[in-house]
Amino acid sequence: MSFGGMNYLAIVLAAIAAWVAGAVWYGMLGSRWVAAQGKSMEAFKAEKAALAGTPGAYLPFVLSFLAELVMAWVLAGTIGHLGAGQVTLRNGVISALFLWLGFVLATMVVNNAFAGRKPMLTAIDGGHWLLVLLIMGAVIGGMGV
Repeated sequence: MSFGGMNYLAIVLAAIAAWVAGAVWYGMLGSRWVAAQGKSMEAFKAEKAALAGTPGAYLPFVLSFLAELVMAWVLAGTIGHLGAGQVTLRNGVISALFLWLGFVLATMVVNNAFAGRKPMLTAIDGGHWLLVLLIMGAVIGGMGV
């Protein structure tokens, strides 16, 4: 299912798989993530309850999925530049790892350091984005671009 050199089915499936993995990631690490922001779970829940029934309650979820679609599309384009016969699961994962290390983690470390955020927050969020990109790389590399 390619169109214009891109396998849009692989892109959508990669984004869905990564988004679900993110839900599991933060489901498991949610209390640590909240604490790393310097908040109590009670304060965090109160903030979320105040947003109930407003666009602010669901907007982060919509934006995160749209952002992951863009990430998957860009990753597919990047992996596609490896050339004929080089789009493999292995190369997809390796490409994802390099992009995470060079662009995602590097910028997160700098931004969070200047913002005075706790290293644990950087570790949790950075680990999430590593998981996201590795899943996307595996799906796109495995299915082809």
